[in-house]
This record gives sequence, structure tokens and C-alpha cells, in this order.
Amino acid sequence: MTDQKTETRTFEADVSRLLHMMVHSVYSDRDVFLRELISNAADACEKLRFEAVSRPELLGDDPKPRITIAADPDNKQLVVEDNGIGMSRDEMAEALGTIARSGTRAFLERVEAGKAAEDTQLIGQFGVGFYSAFMVADRVDVISRQAGGDEAFRWSSDGKGTYEIAPAPLEAAPKRGTRVVLHLMEDASSYTTPYRLEGLAKSQSGHVPVPITLVEKPGAEPRDIADGTALWVRQKSEIKPEEYTDFYRSIAGQYDEPASTIHFRAEGRQEYSVLAFVPGSRPFDLFDQDRKGRMKLYVRRVFITHDADLLPRYLRFVRGLVDSADLPLNVSREMIQESPLLAAIRKGVTNRVLGDLAKTAENDAETYAKIWENFGVVLKEGLYEDYERREQLLKLARFRSTVSGEGWRSLADYVGAMKEGQKAIFFMAGDDRARLEASPQLEGFRARGIEVLLLTDPVDSFWVTMGPEFDGKSFKSVTQGAAELADVALPEDAAKPDAETSSDIATFLAFVKTTLGEEVSDVKASDRLTESAVCLVAPEHGPDRQFERLLNAAGRLDKAAKPILEINPRHERVAALAKLGDDDKAFKEDAAHLLYDEARVLDGDKPADAKAFSARLARLIDRGLAKG
Repeated sequence: MTDQKTETRTFEADVSRLLHMMVHSVYSDRDVFLRELISNAADACEKLRFEAVSRPELLGDDPKPRITIAADPDNKQLVVEDNGIGMSRDEMAEALGTIARSGTRAFLERVEAGKAAEDTQLIGQFGVGFYSAFMVADRVDVISRQAGGDEAFRWSSDGKGTYEIAPAPLEAAPKRGTRVVLHLMEDASSYTTPYRLEGLAKSQSGHVPVPITLVEKPGAEPRDIADGTALWVRQKSEIKPEEYTDFYRSIAGQYDEPASTIHFRAEGRQEYSVLAFVPGSRPFDLFDQDRKGRMKLYVRRVFITHDADLLPRYLRFVRGLVDSADLPLNVSREMIQESPLLAAIRKGVTNRVLGDLAKTAENDAETYAKIWENFGVVLKEGLYEDYERREQLLKLARFRSTVSGEGWRSLADYVGAMKEGQKAIFFMAGDDRARLEASPQLEGFRARGIEVLLLTDPVDSFWVTMGPEFDGKSFKSVTQGAAELADVALPEDAAKPDAETSSDIATFLAFVKTTLGEEVSDVKASDRLTESAVCLVAPEHGPDRQFERLLNAAGRLDKAAKPILEINPRHERVAALAKLGDDDKAFKEDAAHLLYDEARVLDGDKPADAKAFSARLARLIDRGLAKG
């Protein structure tokens, strides 16, 4: 049988790269390896507790979960052992020879590019925690026996490119679970010191819901160093901030400080405990395509699944767990997902998280600003997806604007500063703030002191199309339709536009429209331009300019709308062109096309026809040289 043979395999390419970095001590804080191994052991025990609900025989005569740390100073070995679910041969190869979590490549590239100043924050975020053992060990052996199985296997590697899997004698294996044996490097022998092991285990992993014992040397009696009391069942008043931080780092796989901690117990129709955290920095998997959350589900302290959909996708940055007292233990994960009890829990937890964010925004603006900088782009997905909570999310939203500088503006701030006569919340969407701030479409709004929100995230172009309102005010793009500036007075010292367009200008606008033909839907005198000669805007109905670009790039636009060319009738160049007679018709035609191309360039596009643009520009230069 294949299972009875010793087999040597090569690590998956990304694992080899990762191991190379681990072996060469990329990380400055090697202590984290113990936390990672204890976390893996605790997960194995929790998985067994779940399986034992339907198959109690798996527990045999050893029903209590435990994790044992055993030191052997003379042989420079450290063992972390659990009596959890254990692994088969194939599971060993899958779990210890590959990295399945998405984002691993980005993680590796970031580290290799030397961008890992926050190095210890990176371990564990991509399922790489086990490999941190190679920071302190020049060889790692893993001996495992599946619960209920009659075979044991040994995985072994020096972290240099290959690993070996072979059958292990049952007498040399755990009766159930997994034993990780670290053959420590010369400079890591202090990790067999009892006080250091106990200190690390208590500080980093004292909160795991599995008791931890320490064996100080071979033959010594085990002694308890953590009782396995789950942190989330304790009273908030009994928990120190550093305990919350340690738990956050364990469950989130991050090494920063949490920006916010949410710990509560719901009682009534449903009873459940929640311990959740808003990270202090962006997790690497924040923009995974599947957009899954990272909240774990427990039922009466039995781990059920980490795929329970406990929060909407726009809150996927929240890390933590929910422990229900009401959900059944003996149903499948699929049935749990469809449970009305879970739906009620999801609603309650979501409202509580959003409520906590609102309190932070009100009471600690500086902390909330950091949360928004990290996760605002994700929270705004809810404006598009969660109609029921859109008003709540709009209150949480923060924006850069034409008056914000480097700060953030809330919609309440915006509405409170609206000008007399202003009826809408104006915005401009694009992918670059600097280009937006330089856009000619903003000139008329600046002249009147009207604030414009500058929306640079792709999701912005979607949620504003859903017809949201805030405090009775609708959202309006400054690049679409009429500018609606007539109702807002200019400052007294500002130059006032002529009430009527002169006949020369009107004739020139009609000439430009005829010349451009089907390239534009209309040519109009602009009241939004004060300095520039031209700009493009979208028709009143349909997508605005940025949303149209996004739809076109995604292949979801059958036919682009023809833009409106707005011309500043007060601009010296326009006035001069309007005075030219019919004998300059060819020149005026070139000028009409060049004005349109100028507007396209100002809008971030290329000239409509590069060859024709070049020829017209050459003729313009020749005309200037001839007159010079």
C-alpha cells in the first residue's frame, strides 16, 4: 500500500519561498512561533469537539481537550502536542506542504520587496503560521494520528525545499491528535527555559478555550499554566486591555493593536456572546474577490465554522467570534447558514458593530478617522448593497472635498455648510484626487464657495447611482447635466457673468455644434466655467462621466452617451474665435475640433482622433508662424 511507504515531496513554490525567508530570519520577533503552534493546536481541539457532537466515540476515554508544551533542554527540543482531531497522510501533505489561503503571493512579494517594516504583524495572515517554527528550528517533525484512526504518520522537513511523509509506529505517536517536535537552533535554546515558555504561553495564548500544560523536562509532572476559560464568557470588567489585545492577535492573525473592541452578551429571544475587533491596520485579504468575512461561529463554546456569514460583506474587516446558546449543535454547516436564528443573530451583530462605529465617530474622531482611512472603501460597499442601513452608513461615511484639505468631512458637516439656495450635495467622481481638484467643472462651484465631494474609490460611482439622499438632499454630479448654479449667488467682489450670451457667441456655439456633428450631443454656453475655455459634461439622464468609464472598462456598456461640450462665453480665446468671419471658416473648424480635444484631455481622455489632432495642431502652428 502507498500509505506504508516513505515518500519525499517538494514544497509548493510559494511555500519554498516562504520557508527560505523564515529560515533566514526575516522576522525580528521569533517569539510568535509558539503562539502560532498553540493556535493551530487549539483549532484542532475545537474541530474535534464539533465532530464529537455527532460522533462521541471519537473522544474515547480522553474527553477533555488539552495542549501540552514539553521542553527537553539537554537535546534542545521543544514539543507542542494536542489531543485534537489529528491528520491523515493526505491532510498532512495538504496542510503542511501547500498554502491554500489567497493573497499569499502578495504577502511574499511585499516581504521580498523589503516593505515589511511591520514584520511581526504579517505572520499568520495567510495561513503561514506553522512555518514560523523554522525561525527557531533547523528541523521540524510532525507526528499525527486522526481521531478514530488506526494509523499514524510522521511529517519531517528541514525547511530547505522538501519534506518527507512516512508511517509512524503507533507506540511513538499520540493516541489522538498531533505532536510538533522542534529541533531548536543553537541560538534558540532559551525556548526550553520553563519561565520563558510559561510567560510566552500566558501572554500570547492564555485566552485560548483549551487548557495548556507545561512539562519542564522529560519525566517531570505536567502543570497547568492556562485553564482554557474562553475570554468571551468572562465579564468585561474582569478583562484587561492587554488580554483583549492578545486575543485579537490570536483570532485575527495580526500583530497590531485593535482600533476598536466590541464585547457584549445579547439576551432575550436569542442568547449569544460576541467578541469582535476592528483591526488597527488593513488585513492583506481585505480585497479578496470572494469578500468573505472572518468571524468564527461557536455554539455553547463548540467551534462550528469560520464561514457562517455572520456579518455583511462590507464589514468583512471585522475579526472575532459569535458564541450562540440557541443554535443546534447537531446540524450541518449548510443548515446553520439557513437558520432563522442565525439570521436574527446576524442582524443583531451587524447593528451593534455599526452602532459601535457611530459611537467611536462621535466620541473619538481621531480613532474613527484612522478606521475610515483603512476601511472606508469597504464600508461604502454597504451604501450600494444594504438599502436597509443606507442612512446609518451615510452618517458613518467620510469624504475628502474641495474644502477638506487632508481632513475628512461627514455629510452632516457638508449639509451644515451648504450655501443659501443650494439644493443638492454636489460630488465629482474619478480615480485621482489631484486631477479632480484641477478639473474645470469645479470652477463655478469654487467661485460661489460651494463644497464638492471628491470621490476617488471605484465603489463611489455605484452607490451614488442608487438615488441616495441625506437630510432630504439628493446627490448630484458636477459632471452631469445642468450645474444648477444660478440659485447660489456669487460673492459681491466676484465678476458677474453676462445675463445673456452675445449674438457672436451664440453664432459661434451653433457653428461648433454643426462642425462637431455626431461627436457631441450638444454645445452650450457654460455657467460652471470661470477660467477654462471648455469642459465636457454628461447628459442629465444616464451615467455620469466616471461611471460611464467604469462600465465601459468592464464591458457592460453597449453604447456610450455622447457628451455635452460646454464653452465658456467669457473666455478671451472663445470671444476672439467668435469674432472671426467666414473667410476664416477652415481655421474655425480646426479650432472647434481642438476645443473638443482640449476638453477631452482635461477630462482625462485622449484626443478623439490622434492623427487628425496632430494635423490640426500643425496647421495652427503654421498659421501662427506665418502671421509672426
